[in-house]
Amino acid sequence: MLAEAAGVSVKTVRYYSDQGLLPGAQRSAGGHRRYGTAALARLRQLRGLRALGLSLPTAGEVAAGELALDRALADQRAELARQLTELRWREAALAALADHPEELLTLGEALRAAPGLDVLATFWRRVLPVRLPTGLKSAIVDVVLPELPAEPTPRQALAYARLHALGSDRKLAAAARPPAGKDTRSLTLTYQGTSEAYRLALAELARGAEPGPGEALDAYVAAFARGAGRVDDAAFRRELATFEPTHPVISRYWQLVRVLHPGPTMGDAHDWISAALRLAS
Repeated sequence: MLAEAAGVSVKTVRYYSDQGLLPGAQRSAGGHRRYGTAALARLRQLRGLRALGLSLPTAGEVAAGELALDRALADQRAELARQLTELRWREAALAALADHPEELLTLGEALRAAPGLDVLATFWRRVLPVRLPTGLKSAIVDVVLPELPAEPTPRQALAYARLHALGSDRKLAAAARPPAGKDTRSLTLTYQGTSEAYRLALAELARGAEPGPGEALDAYVAAFARGAGRVDDAAFRRELATFEPTHPVISRYWQLVRVLHPGPTMGDAHDWISAALRLAS
């Protein structure tokens, strides 16, 4: 019998045949299905692919030559990597919970689904000015999101959970949103310029430079001067140095991101420029 030769049940053979996954069978005089050697080879192939985790439809496409084996295996490896990452996050969360049982709700809510950045992206879209051009806003969101580790530590799992809670709070996002006072052109000039200034500051941080005068500071001051229609002079720099410090919600965001993100963050770049501005004033 085909089922016995392939090491599967008769029910499996019938199901695969009914799904069109096996070559057509002939009928005996008694009405029983009779399969040839091609059916046995196909059944063994399907069984092997299923053992590797491929879904039955995908295994059927590979066996029928409708899907390349290397493509199917690459997709399966990617899915397996995703599952392993999710399991590592759960493992880290359990370890974090053992030391911080009071964080049960925070950890549980954050890891109900696989860790991701959608909540944090939404948080920043709520924080950034409504009138900021969509393309510029998306570019800013892309660079302020952290990189999530594939093998998190318990400390990182807890930081992510707290970050998730912060990002999910609409009231916190509203509190951190800058007051609406500038027109779209002024906002665009300011945010474009500060984004470039932060990029330059990150380069300074990467080489271990202390806060001080240079391109990063000049770009930052110029961005605010253009946005305000002012001249970049000593008086303006002294005034800029007295601006309100970073909102506590944003400071908390960057504090948590530093636990997750390898290397300097955009928050570090802002702090570097702020220190350089105070020293220069």
